Amino acid sequence: MAKVIMIQGTMSNVGKSLITAGLLRMFAQDGYKVAPFKSQNMALNSYITKNGLEIGRAQAMQAEACGIEPSVYMNPILLKPTTDVGSQVIVNGVSVGNMPAREYFAYKTRLIPDIMRAYQKLDREYDIVVVEGAGSPAEINLKQNDIVNMGLAKLLDAPVLLVGDIDRGGVFAQLAGTLMLLEKEERARVKGLIINKFRGDKTILDPGIEMIEQLVKKPVMGVIPYADMDVDDEDSLAGRLSTRGRAGMLKIRIVHLPRISNFTDFHILEVTEGLDVQYARSPKELEGADLILIPGSKSTIEDLLWLRSVGLEAAIKKRAAAGAVVIGICGGYQMMGRQIRDHVGAESTKTVRGMELLPVETEFSEKKRTIQVKGQVRRLEGFFEGLSGIELAGYEIHMGRSRAEGQSLFDIQGAENMQDGCISGRCMGTYLHGIFDNQEFAQKLIQIVLKEKGCEEYELKPPDMMQYKEEQYNKLAALIREHVDGKAVYSYLGLEGAKK
Repeated sequence: MAKVIMIQGTMSNVGKSLITAGLLRMFAQDGYKVAPFKSQNMALNSYITKNGLEIGRAQAMQAEACGIEPSVYMNPILLKPTTDVGSQVIVNGVSVGNMPAREYFAYKTRLIPDIMRAYQKLDREYDIVVVEGAGSPAEINLKQNDIVNMGLAKLLDAPVLLVGDIDRGGVFAQLAGTLMLLEKEERARVKGLIINKFRGDKTILDPGIEMIEQLVKKPVMGVIPYADMDVDDEDSLAGRLSTRGRAGMLKIRIVHLPRISNFTDFHILEVTEGLDVQYARSPKELEGADLILIPGSKSTIEDLLWLRSVGLEAAIKKRAAAGAVVIGICGGYQMMGRQIRDHVGAESTKTVRGMELLPVETEFSEKKRTIQVKGQVRRLEGFFEGLSGIELAGYEIHMGRSRAEGQSLFDIQGAENMQDGCISGRCMGTYLHGIFDNQEFAQKLIQIVLKEKGCEEYELKPPDMMQYKEEQYNKLAALIREHVDGKAVYSYLGLEGAKK
């Protein structure tokens, strides 16, 4: 039977996911078999497990921090927003359809058995489970039938650490206000407080720590300094989406769609020295781009119409005509085609013209394709010829089938006569998420674009992403060890510390 501890926050994006990952890596380093758990996640960044089930990207990242394979048991419920008032509901890795927020609010208590079965699976297999909450436990309008914060803590009988974000300001009000809005039994579950993202001289903060401890009768167990930890982000609140590009040999622009999903596809490019990578929301930001990337979207048709309405479609086509390389992934691939038809109402009931950069037509279907795939780039001709023969691995998440008349990109392993993607001139589209994580593919693509720009004497090499991520997880664990009272954390788990 596993020991359990829960990380809750005063609001979204206070750092719960990172602190959870840091604790997990620390426990794993100390000799324990550990796993993450989040009963309900709301995010457009998702991951497909080996058995084709969909979970939140944060739990896949946390599983990596543990050194284990991501599993649907780590995130039994995933909500993927489709509109401002509704989401696609994914239970045990499989979509059960779209629901308005009010309908889901009434429905969610029926999912408690699924949540408990998933947790019990981890409970039997691991020494420690670190549970992550969502949003804030003090959202009093949502507390009835809560299944992700204090309601879950009660079900699991889990001690809670409450995290506040000082970088946003008002951290003492965050912490005290959250505790004040909890019921007496819930407050008792909170064993300690963590102040996250601190900048400056801690001695100036110390008097405030003493006062908040006296006020709420809870210890501040750690003050974690602001640190540039580079691990996969959960959703579009991620800071990387607003980071300005740095000087580089190639100007790469990623279109920041309103409902952008799986932007982790471009992580490897962001950390490659010599590349100027930035997210773009206006035509001006695409000026002079050498490579334009159109990511996935949870609402492909609406995001395509948005591109059209703000002038980004015209700007992309103008840059393509001027010789820029344009690559679309998943929804971005669908947008680049001639037409998208949604006769089944997967997103709407519309048929819309695509960007007409690729000879592709897409028909939406009711069934969602979620699968990990491997394959090999086909023998290509023309601009992308240098990519021929490269081995690829990644995963697909989409509800449409695309028929391409042009050159396909790669053959899918184990699927006879099944290809993915399309190439036309300097435009490419694919359903393969994680395509750039294939280091050889990313490096050769960069060299092709450099050569076209007349800079072929420069060699830009993307990092080994697994090695890079391991370094980040170790840095994160070291940060937790240095700035959080690990002895107290172990005591709340009923453990003395590292395994002997």
